[in-house]
Amino acid sequence: MCLGIDRVEQLTALGVVINDRMTAADHVSKLLETCTRRLYVLRVLRQHCLSSTSMNDVFRATVLAKLLYCASAWSGFCMAVERERLNTFIRRCKRLRYSGDDIPEVAEMFESNDRALFSRIIRNDKYVLQHYLPERYKLEYNLRPRQHNKQLLTKTTELNNRDYIVRMLYKDAY
Repeated sequence: MCLGIDRVEQLTALGVVINDRMTAADHVSKLLETCTRRLYVLRVLRQHCLSSTSMNDVFRATVLAKLLYCASAWSGFCMAVERERLNTFIRRCKRLRYSGDDIPEVAEMFESNDRALFSRIIRNDKYVLQHYLPERYKLEYNLRPRQHNKQLLTKTTELNNRDYIVRMLYKDAY
């Protein structure tokens, strides 16, 4: 007896749309659609004379929270086109005065979320992801003596920033 396993083009897991091409295009489309509907609520609140600070608070609690939900999981799959779509949406919200001008670009928000997540993991010994991070160890090299007394060149910034996992794990750890 053969079990029928259907092939799907996308799957929603914990609110994140994962497609068969491993891109965030479908998720960003759904996300922008949902956030645009939430802007309607903000428009209604504005008609009821909600102050600008309260409007900013509601925007952060509803729209911005939706944009950043599980961003660490899907933001790495975003291409430049999707990031630009998200930035365009944020700029539109600023222009319509739903949010304050202090909201940064999407790439900065993604990076600050990643930094905050990794710092919470590193600082809390009981965090559920703590055991996935190995302890930092110091590697001592026993190299042959040099024939010169010159200093070797250091790596460039591009090489230092290339490995994302190592950069996020050890960038602000010490």
